[in-house]
Amino acid sequence: MSTITAPALPKSFWIIATIALLWNLLGLAMFAMQVTMSPESLAALPAEQRQVYEATPMWINAAFGVAVVAGVLGAIALLMRRRWAAMLFAISLVALVVQILGAFLVTPAWAAYGAAGLVMPLLLLAISAALWSYARKAAARGWLR
Repeated sequence: MSTITAPALPKSFWIIATIALLWNLLGLAMFAMQVTMSPESLAALPAEQRQVYEATPMWINAAFGVAVVAGVLGAIALLMRRRWAAMLFAISLVALVVQILGAFLVTPAWAAYGAAGLVMPLLLLAISAALWSYARKAAARGWLR
């Protein structure tokens, strides 16, 4: 009788999954700060940032929320070694694309930040895509159940 065993996981898997969770929890904190901003905090923002904040429709904030919640759940699923981590990271990536496109097409973000304002969104997209790709590869290698 032979026993099938799961492939051994490299330490890097646990490191990446833990960093993914911390990164996405940071995003969740940023989301909470944005949607609960007090009038005093809003008034303290530079004029350009305040204009972008005030012009942001609810659906962009909803996309932001979906992106970070799906990212947190994807990282938890990765730590739990569940295949659906890839699906959650894909949802997070799509929601992030919606959020970023919406922000630059609907609000005065481009006028306020210019090309330099694309640095952070592009970094976020790269990290989100990398996490989705990593979860897919982990599933293909049999690391996820």
